[in-house]
Amino acid sequence: MNIIIVGCGNVGQTITQQLSKEGHNITVIDEKSTVVQAVVNNYDVMGIVGNGASYSIMKDAGIESSDLMVAVTDSDELNLLCCLIAKKAGNCHTIARVRNPIYKKEINFIKEELGLSMVINPEEAAAGEAERLLKFPYATKIETFARGRAELVKFVIDEKSRLCDKALRDIPQDLKKQVVIAVVSRGSETYIPDGNFVLRAGDEITILGSGKNTLSFIKKLGMPTAKVHSTIIIGGGETAYYLAKQLIAFGIKVTIFERDAQRCKELSDLLPQALIINGDGTDKDMLLEEGVTSVESFVSLTNLDEENIMLSMYVKSINPKAKLITKVHRVNYGEIIGSLNIGSIIYPKNITADRIVQFVRGRSASLDSNIEALYKLDDERVEALEFIVGANCKAIGIPLSELKIKKGIIIACINHYGEIITPSGDTVIRERDSVIVVTTLAGLKDIKDILEN
Repeated sequence: MNIIIVGCGNVGQTITQQLSKEGHNITVIDEKSTVVQAVVNNYDVMGIVGNGASYSIMKDAGIESSDLMVAVTDSDELNLLCCLIAKKAGNCHTIARVRNPIYKKEINFIKEELGLSMVINPEEAAAGEAERLLKFPYATKIETFARGRAELVKFVIDEKSRLCDKALRDIPQDLKKQVVIAVVSRGSETYIPDGNFVLRAGDEITILGSGKNTLSFIKKLGMPTAKVHSTIIIGGGETAYYLAKQLIAFGIKVTIFERDAQRCKELSDLLPQALIINGDGTDKDMLLEEGVTSVESFVSLTNLDEENIMLSMYVKSINPKAKLITKVHRVNYGEIIGSLNIGSIIYPKNITADRIVQFVRGRSASLDSNIEALYKLDDERVEALEFIVGANCKAIGIPLSELKIKKGIIIACINHYGEIITPSGDTVIRERDSVIVVTTLAGLKDIKDILEN
């Protein structure tokens, strides 16, 4: 596809990296020449310096022959204007990043009136991920498939677990039949395990199954399943606002630390049920005074990665039972952070990039299937995808044991008209099923891509 990306900040560069790797023709636009030059040097893309809302700049970028224009600058209004001009000049698909909560109630109107294909809010998406993790504190990551009926859950095995030092084939039957263990992360290595794979203490495993089955699986392992009842959030930005609003609705006590007095006043008006503290969240005395040693969860959402990481490390040292969530912008910290064992890491720009890549792959798919969801896991070494199976799919009606599925791929879950099936060798795929696939192979666009040629 021919794609124009306006805005080369963190999100823009992540999208550029992902889509250029998948072979699309990318042109980036940004007003800062140094930023454009850096992107062009790092990726196989074209670059134009200028205002993306300018018709002449859009024409120079090739808007008339483009399939998609993505606007991810720091300005919501500029992003929407870029989409309007792109739609009029090129009649292509358009995606806008819109962050301001003021627009949230009007987003369906804006999307319809401007003809937008997608509107994405990285802060709201990140808050949604944090909220799921606080409802299920045993997990380091949770994603949903099949319109919420199936769940992907990641958690770490400890030495007391029923799974520890067991080969997958030897896992007790009451556990094995409920979920599929799809991925195992051990240090810097990632595996799609077979029956002979032996699980060890410290392994982070990814399971898939229905919401009911994953909860039952966790309970049988003796892990806590109740939501947290209190949380401290450091940083009062948009992500904190969206997260606090969701947590308060679930009856969770919320305390927010924010340095800026004006922002504290805004948050107090927006979130009257939360405790807003005008202070430095890195001040240990203030944290101790507000009960950080007994709080059930701690969420670090400042704009400084290093500050977030250090805060989480500190809280882990004084309150090891607290559920920790750390926001990180730079994905190249991945392996280092993984070794620190500081709970769940949220990468807002990755969440945004994943959804846009999902849209692009969905547009590229054939009539055999289309992509309903896409998530990247384990520092992008693994993808979890949901395909809706079309009538022309060659895999229909054939038992999974007879399908020649490529190595590095596992069919983890099938949704058949609302029934979530944990597949076995006798399971067959049927038309209109949604099939959830986990793979270490990058770039799958179609259900047929899982099969050997």
